[in-house]
Amino acid sequence: MIKAGIIGATGYAGAELVRILTQHKEVEIKWYGSRSYIDKKYASVYGNMFEIVEDTCLDDNMEELAKQVDVIFTATPQGFCASVMNDEILSQTKIVDLSADYRIKDVAVYEKWYGIEHKSPQYIEEAVYGLCEINREDVKKARLIANPGCYTTCSILTAYPLVKEGLIDTATLIVDAKSGTSGAGRGAKLPNLYCEVNENIKAYGVASHRHTPEIEEQLGYAAGKEIMINFTPHLVPMNRGILVTEYATLVKKPDGSLPTYEEIKAVYDKYYKDEKFVRVLEKDVLPETKWVEGSNYVDVNFKIDERTGRIIMMGALDNVVKGAAGQAVQNMNLMFGLKESEGLELVPMFP
Repeated sequence: MIKAGIIGATGYAGAELVRILTQHKEVEIKWYGSRSYIDKKYASVYGNMFEIVEDTCLDDNMEELAKQVDVIFTATPQGFCASVMNDEILSQTKIVDLSADYRIKDVAVYEKWYGIEHKSPQYIEEAVYGLCEINREDVKKARLIANPGCYTTCSILTAYPLVKEGLIDTATLIVDAKSGTSGAGRGAKLPNLYCEVNENIKAYGVASHRHTPEIEEQLGYAAGKEIMINFTPHLVPMNRGILVTEYATLVKKPDGSLPTYEEIKAVYDKYYKDEKFVRVLEKDVLPETKWVEGSNYVDVNFKIDERTGRIIMMGALDNVVKGAAGQAVQNMNLMFGLKESEGLELVPMFP
């Protein structure tokens, strides 16, 4: 059995890790780390775990935890993992970090967009960006995973095949995204109170959201050049889900015509037909968050607008599963040579 520890086990992503790992045939959770609930029974924080998890919450002592487990999941705010990481920890255990601390390769870009000093930049180059569908072979060999977040996972996977094949003008790429409120975390914040969110939808982080450089960097690798995009997130009054709608100008064929539906569909199938967790929908069936809720699936599709010469790409996922905890477990499975979908064959919930 793989022994696992979770730091930040009482946040939404941490709780989803607990839900998934308690059903994983190859994993035993040894450490439920939570600075806010030390010495309290985990099931008293999350009543759904009554008579399922009997353990008590512990602290966030990474050095002690590293001696006891094979893998540590850090479902923590930006800056925590980077502040405690050291050679001794990495020599004893594998790390899957759900924060953004090691996602961006340029430390100056990270510090600019996140507004904090990076405490262990020496590990950035080693860290593997854990988007399994793109970096699977590197993930298998890694000891430190930068687990992508919800907006970035959905935004990247939705556009990746067309960017990789040079079928869109990346200078025209616009990403419009919507998220359920769990994406903001479990901490009490005025903008996330029920009366503030209910019966409302709003844009935020306009032209300044910190996931922008991450999307640009990863799609830039696919394109083989630097990319600059417009990324605008919105908060919608639902618990879970990410929906992205992306717009870009299609690159015309040598004869001046646009690529056909069949040609674009063939490109998506080229990259995703063998991917367990990316579902390319049938023609004219558009992604909806309700059809991926509670699962590790990403649903994607597209529509060609011949009138404008643009393509509309769409994607949907569950932000705390494929956008956080599910993706982390997918990475762990690869790191330990397990079946990639182990513990993750979760049928989407409806209603």
